[in-house]
Amino acid sequence: MIADVVARPGRRAVLDRLQKIREAYQVDIATMNAENVAGGFSITPALADELFDAGIDLMTSGNHIFDKTEIVPYLERNERLLRPANYPPGTPGKGLFVGELNGFRIAVFNLLGRVFMPPVDDPFRAAEDCLAEIPDDVKIRLVDMHCEATSEKYAMGWFLNGRVSAVVGSHTHVQTADERILDGGTAYITDIGMTGSYAGVIGMEKSMVIERFRHIPAPRAEHSKGDVWICAVLIDVDEETGRARRIERLRIEHSFN
Repeated sequence: MIADVVARPGRRAVLDRLQKIREAYQVDIATMNAENVAGGFSITPALADELFDAGIDLMTSGNHIFDKTEIVPYLERNERLLRPANYPPGTPGKGLFVGELNGFRIAVFNLLGRVFMPPVDDPFRAAEDCLAEIPDDVKIRLVDMHCEATSEKYAMGWFLNGRVSAVVGSHTHVQTADERILDGGTAYITDIGMTGSYAGVIGMEKSMVIERFRHIPAPRAEHSKGDVWICAVLIDVDEETGRARRIERLRIEHSFN
């Protein structure tokens, strides 16, 4: 899975390097978190199509997914772009994908945390609901836990341990060094990190962000430029059991031609 892809620098890095990464690491299924693709806030239908056409198989998201209203009808018609499963009933789109990708039966669901985040339904209960919808013969199961608090991500990892192949954290945009296989066979990492420009503050122009922290009136920050990294994790899953065999962090520096 490729980490939170932020704005044009992150998007271009994915478009430029995805096929080479897939070939170099023999990636069967490529997923990414897409909630920051369009200037750092949500994603548009055109950008989603561009990334799918480039070789992304499925996208998760998070609390910014509805910042671009034009994505709402797209969420309704394209089941490979997920919004968090614990938004209230009636929210456009789906939080769970169950189907076939590149010849593999797979289930993916997206959850949004509640600590220091906008109010949403209980992610633990939503996780149980998602599991109940997944057929027993679908062994490969991936969860994107999009939240602020490290403790909440770890709690979800242990809660789903042995019941899914992987729980990966997103949202904080800083890659953590705690990748591991839990004792039930679930791969875990607290945060995959960010794919985008590290010349600013979590992908955004640093002077604008600093002004906001100092309570100086400033417009919404634009994305930063330069110093681009691709952050991701590779997860090897046993197709027969759904247990993870290996998880590996990637951090690839990217320069544009």
